Amino acid sequence: MTQPDRGDRRARSILDRLRPPPSLAQTGGPKDAAQLKDTTPPLPNRSTHSLSKAAHAETTVTSIEDAESPPTSVEATLASTSSTGPSPSDNSGSLSTIPASNLSSSDDVVDAGPLIDDVALGHRMTGSVEPPVPPDAAPGEPLLAVPPDLDRLVASLDTHHAIEAEPTTGPIGDVDEYGRPLHPSSLSHQLPRRIAIANQKGGVGKTTTTVNVGASLAELGYRVLVVDLDPQGNATTGLGVNARSLESSIYDVLLHDVPIDDVVEPTSMRNLFVVPATIDLAGAEIELVPVFSRELRLKRAIDSIATDFDFVLVDCPPSLGLLTVNAMAATEEVLVPIQCEYYALEGLGQLLRNVNLVKANLNARLDVSVIVLTMYDARTRLAEQVANEVRDHFGARVCRSIIPRTVRLSEAPSFGRPITTFDPSSRGAIAYRELAKEVSGGAEKRAG
Repeated sequence: MTQPDRGDRRARSILDRLRPPPSLAQTGGPKDAAQLKDTTPPLPNRSTHSLSKAAHAETTVTSIEDAESPPTSVEATLASTSSTGPSPSDNSGSLSTIPASNLSSSDDVVDAGPLIDDVALGHRMTGSVEPPVPPDAAPGEPLLAVPPDLDRLVASLDTHHAIEAEPTTGPIGDVDEYGRPLHPSSLSHQLPRRIAIANQKGGVGKTTTTVNVGASLAELGYRVLVVDLDPQGNATTGLGVNARSLESSIYDVLLHDVPIDDVVEPTSMRNLFVVPATIDLAGAEIELVPVFSRELRLKRAIDSIATDFDFVLVDCPPSLGLLTVNAMAATEEVLVPIQCEYYALEGLGQLLRNVNLVKANLNARLDVSVIVLTMYDARTRLAEQVANEVRDHFGARVCRSIIPRTVRLSEAPSFGRPITTFDPSSRGAIAYRELAKEVSGGAEKRAG
């Protein structure tokens, strides 16, 4: 029989040290069990953690090398525990002396409160869409990025066309043929009307509003021309026109002096026509720079067909470059779609400054006549705050009809149809029909 080597004996010695202490029945019975129950330190929890740290800081712990002899029984172990309390240990298994004076505030573990922010967790679980309140915002203050000089800019728009708070005259007294109060724009602008749909902020519904207001006006019997001045050409495809099969577009009208009559394309709807745009328009901003009277190129083209249409709607790109300036110089009104979101009024101040510059230098009759609230979500308080804030600044210019956020409005362009024919009974179709009636004011049709 082979003798165990030193490694086996050392392993057994270590295992003996790690064995649990004898059972209570072997070391003293119920009396020792009760004593052990009373003196066993409780598990640390968050509420007592700081107190236990303070207790440790008050006691100097003696290392195991300085002890006279290790405890040999449960009674000695219990007595030692009750007199000195629990002792911290390091990775080597030995105890060290830690004076209380050596513990700094940075070394202490402080109870920092809840481990999970219940408020933030609630927002994540409920899917709340409300933005956080800025620390300097007063209770009830609108959470909008409003230009500081917005009121002054709005007041400067009334120098030519006075926009009254309440309309006083119209086709049938102070109401239209549908029995609703007239929008001021229908009083100060007579047919034919030219309207530029502009907002330098992208994704606010300019193209959607252009296509669907044009289709709704055509349903009412007005002869409508949509001019797509956006290089993306979304108004063109949204009305079912394939831009790849076109021989000429608005680009040729602006740069090559092609008559606009040769570019007008019919749509699937009666009384609705479109001047299409292609990707070539993306370079027009640069190519127009050396052209003589570059800001008035579109105006001259539209003047030649002024009597052929009741409404000319110009879909502007999301910028304030030469294409947008051309649109403002060629029209008499600006319709501004405003998205009911946090950054609704951001950048609107610069748009109004450009309108004033065009009025002063190119088109004295230009006016921001219509403000349309789009993408309204009635489930959020933010949308209501935006609507109230916009009405406070622009007053009667803001239309009563509000365009809701609906999936059907987003689906209609993929079929090349306006919402009025894609889903006539949808909320979006109803809202745009009401908007068209409000903007037109029930004016008498003049184009045959």
